[in-house]
Formats: sequence, C-alpha cells, structure tokens
Amino acid sequence: MTDSAAPAPANEPTEDDVFEQKAVRLAKREQLIAERADAAGGAYPVTLPVTDTIPELRERYGDLEAGAETGVTAAVAGRVVFSRNTGKLCFASLQSGDGSRIQAMVSLANVGEESLRAWKELVDLGDHVYVTGGVISSRRGELSIMVTDWQIASKAILPLPNMYAELSEESRVRSRFLDLIVRDQARETVVARSKVNASLRTTFASRGFIEVETPMLQVQHGGASARPFVTRSNAFDADLFLRIAPELYLKRAVVGGIDRVFEINRNFRNEGADSTHSPEFAMLEAYQAYTDYNGIADLTQALIQDAAVAVAGSTTVTWADGTEYDLGGDWERLSMYESLSAAAGREITPETPLDELRDIAQAEGVEEPPHVIHGKLVEELWEHFVKGGLTRPTFVMDFPLDTSPLVREHRSIPGVVEKWDLYVRGFELATGYSELVDPVIQRERFVEQAKLAARGDVEAMRIDEEFLRALEHGMPPTGGMGMGIDRLLMAITGLGIRETILFPLVK
Repeated sequence: MTDSAAPAPANEPTEDDVFEQKAVRLAKREQLIAERADAAGGAYPVTLPVTDTIPELRERYGDLEAGAETGVTAAVAGRVVFSRNTGKLCFASLQSGDGSRIQAMVSLANVGEESLRAWKELVDLGDHVYVTGGVISSRRGELSIMVTDWQIASKAILPLPNMYAELSEESRVRSRFLDLIVRDQARETVVARSKVNASLRTTFASRGFIEVETPMLQVQHGGASARPFVTRSNAFDADLFLRIAPELYLKRAVVGGIDRVFEINRNFRNEGADSTHSPEFAMLEAYQAYTDYNGIADLTQALIQDAAVAVAGSTTVTWADGTEYDLGGDWERLSMYESLSAAAGREITPETPLDELRDIAQAEGVEEPPHVIHGKLVEELWEHFVKGGLTRPTFVMDFPLDTSPLVREHRSIPGVVEKWDLYVRGFELATGYSELVDPVIQRERFVEQAKLAARGDVEAMRIDEEFLRALEHGMPPTGGMGMGIDRLLMAITGLGIRETILFPLVK
C-alpha cells in the first residue's frame, strides 16, 4: 500500500468518456506548447538530464526505514500510473518500463504555489514526467522523490485502461503496448523471451556453432510440408514464397563446410491459427556434421534445459497458472510404431496396408487426412491413441518414410526414417533428423512429393534443383533439428502462443 493508494475505478471509461478526456488532454497539450513557445521541441523536451532509473533507486534504497532521508538528490522519469491531488501535497506513482515504481511527492513547500497549481492542472494518468528531488522513504515506508522541480516529458492524449482490472486476452494481443504498461506478466514474458534467445546462442557458441541468416524470400518453398504465402517481386517479375523453413539453405552451408550452423529467424506458413499455431513464428534450426538424430536429441535437450535455467533458475519451471513442470533429467525416447501398437491393442508396422489403417481410423472416429498416404494416417492415429497420454518431455522416434522426404532411412528398421518429434506440455516442440545426404535418393523423394503436389497436396514439396546440385557436391553425415521459439516460451511459461509473441497477427 502506498501513500497514494485509493480504491480502484469500478469501470473502464466509455467511448464518450475517452472522447471527452482526449479533448481535455489536447487542450492541455496546447497549453504546454504556449508555455514552451521559446523552447525547441514543441510541447515536449527533446531530452532530459535523468541521473537515475527507477529500478536503480529501488535496488539502492528499497530497504529504507519509514520516514528516512538519504540526503541524495535524484532526477528520474516515469509514466504516471496513479495520481492523487490534495490541497498542499500531491502524490503520483511513476512507473518505469520494467514495471518498477517510485512515488513522487509534490508539495507546496518544495515547489511553490505556481508549480503545484500547474501539476494539478496539467498532469494526467499516462503522462511521462521528469522529477528532481531528494530520495526519501515516506511515513508509510514508500520509496519516494520529494520533488523540487518537475516537467512533463510526454503527454498521454488517450487515457490508460483501468490499472486494477484485467485486460481481456483480445485486448492484450490487439493493444500489446497497453498490456505492457498495465500487466507484469506481459513484461516478464518479453524478458523471458530475451533470456531464452540469449541462452540458445550461448549454448550453441559453447559447442562451436556459427549463426547465419538465410533468405526469407525464396523462389520456391521447401524444407517442410506446409502451405506457403506467395508474393510478387516487381524487380524480378516473378512470384516468390515467404519461407516455411530455412532447412535447404542451412544444408547448403553445411555442404560449403560450415559444419555446425544455426539460425534463429522468422518462418511463415499460410495455415490455421490456434493456441499452438501462428502464421508467422520464430524458428530455430541447427545442423551438425558427423552426428545423427540421437546426437541432435542430446543437443536439443541441453538447449531447452539451459533456456529453462536462464529464465527460471532451474529446470523445474513454474507456469502462469502456478503449475510446476519438470524439464530436467534425461527424456524418454519412444518408438512411434511400438507405442501406437501398444495403445491400439494391435500391431501396426510400416507394412500395415492403408485400407487396414483406414478401418482403424473409421472405428476410432479419426478423420482421414486429405491426400492420404500410409505415413499421414499412421501419424494421425498416433496422435489419437498416444499423444494425449504424454506428460513428461518425450522424444517420439522413427517416423514413416513417406512423410519425411528430407530424412535418412533408418539404419536397421525398414520403412521408417531416423526422425524424432519432441513433445512437451502436450504439443510438438521440436523435430530432429538424421539428414538425408544422398542426392540420388533425395531426388527420388522430391519426385514423389511432386506427384502429391500434382494431385492437389498444397503442402507437398517441389523439386529443388539448386539444393540437389549442392548435395551433389557432397554433404557429410549430419544431424539437424528445428524448434519453434514461441513454443519453447510456451513450454517454459505455460502461456498460449499469442501471449509468447510480442505482437501476434490478429484480424
């Protein structure tokens, strides 16, 4: 409780209230312009001599006893998020970008009658103000600035939302700037994402990886099975695709001798949006020569666990709803076909006929995917029977060959490839391969994909001659992985994807 505490407003301002407040605030802006007629920068100063930040002052003097004075003068700036004006003493809570607050106390004795009157007339909630004064602890123990001089740094023309009421999810994602002002969790998620990205880069650097950037505009889409966005280049007079994955370019880098390479950047997939999918998302992909999907699984586990420690201080993270989730230890590696067979109560193998899989799907009420092939239906059945029972982080190993055109065939199990998907919190977080490096087999796989595309499968890959030409110059045995950064934040924070993306796409 601060000296300026007061009951929260009961309701958000109506549209009429906002219109009226905007008019009043614009008039105050005009007054500021008139008062600053001889100063540069219009209504607001270009810069201000801030000596300390609010977080620094709280770190330094947060433990002051009630009523104590430091003898230190500080000049700070912040947004007014609470204000109470009385006769000879005004209180305001100033908030910094990280949510830290300090109280400003504007008294008649310290600023004079004219300055106090100007504060009461001109300062509104949402304004950025600059104050100078002594650092003290108020009678109630609130760290404060006893103001001797002040200035409006920037005026809020529109009022803030109710600082004491929860914004709806729709309001949060549509007006993230307001969300960041009023909600601690929003700011903490931005910080967590920054820590995750820094941790990923540190882990890669410790293992000798090099970070690169690859094209987002591509002459044809590839590297994943997904529907692309199509755009038009006037300069090249050609259709281009927003990339769905950086894979085929990163593999070119491996061919060129960058044996350990990674990229963190944006991918675009013209597909549905839900609690785990966004049309635009941040993606990590990495490739390491002379390892396989087992080595890449070890790397992925280390990347995620290091990121959890960077955010939460431990591999046991606490989600937004208070649930604790353990990301520590070595994660189980589960065979797709074996786990599906056990859950379905009958043996299902790469040789199981498509008609038999269809019968199982129909009996279970599993919808048959479009352009159905063996592998697609196996994966649908696995999600139906097995996925919901996974609680701990789990690598699901050895996928059907016909759904994995860029993956090496399993070294000992016919009909599957050396691919895993990592499931955390009930969703797919990452995928990893023993990469297919034989250009002859890769061309055959591309041809099969092209046949699917010709039958109308918009997610099927096309034949990429430039990528094949790179492979024909020799690519070493390689393991590769891809992981959604947004989903990694979901795994660590327990939030939905629209909360982990700072500015998600909304209609």
